[in-house]
Amino acid sequence: MKGSLDAILQDAGVWRGLDPALTARTPRCPSGWPRLDAVLAGGGWPLGTLIELLLPAHGLGELRLLVPALRRLAVATPGETPRWLVWVSPPHEPYPPALAQSGLHPAGMLRIDAPQAADRLWAVEQVLRSGSAAVVLCWLDAVDDRWLRRLKLAAEGQSVLLVALRPSARRGTHSPAALRIEFVPATQGLDLVLLKERGRAPTRICDVFGE
Repeated sequence: MKGSLDAILQDAGVWRGLDPALTARTPRCPSGWPRLDAVLAGGGWPLGTLIELLLPAHGLGELRLLVPALRRLAVATPGETPRWLVWVSPPHEPYPPALAQSGLHPAGMLRIDAPQAADRLWAVEQVLRSGSAAVVLCWLDAVDDRWLRRLKLAAEGQSVLLVALRPSARRGTHSPAALRIEFVPATQGLDLVLLKERGRAPTRICDVFGE
């Protein structure tokens, strides 16, 4: 019976109360936004797992939200081989001058264009299994949750930030992602709705970029 219960509790679809031991075992990277870090379990983005950002449209501030973490993760510690910041099928061409102004050096970036969803998912999985990436950002729409589970498993045990950017229309679909956040445009900047994170009930973060 205990084995069956343990298997159920490991299912990503099962909500659990805050488990400090579990939170402590998950490596984190501060988001750089105090209002968000104050809500996220462990005080930052979880690494070595799958994060989903759900967007009603592109260009609402998703890159602005991620840039502080990308800067932090793109810097190699002494003696380490620098790792890639990988973009998989972004909807717009990354603009190198703007990225450099944000502290991200284009020389450390790799862009992969894969029009077909199957090719896109395969590319993300291969990058993760290579262990050569510090960050993987992938733009996805409809996708079998078994594939999302494969990507999550491929990221495990690595200090990699894996983010899938998907349409808000996918909010109601099942996902094994450890963290799901929906973007909600508001009169006062941008609100985020934390839909899913183990140890946290759904929470709205108002004006995440506010002072």
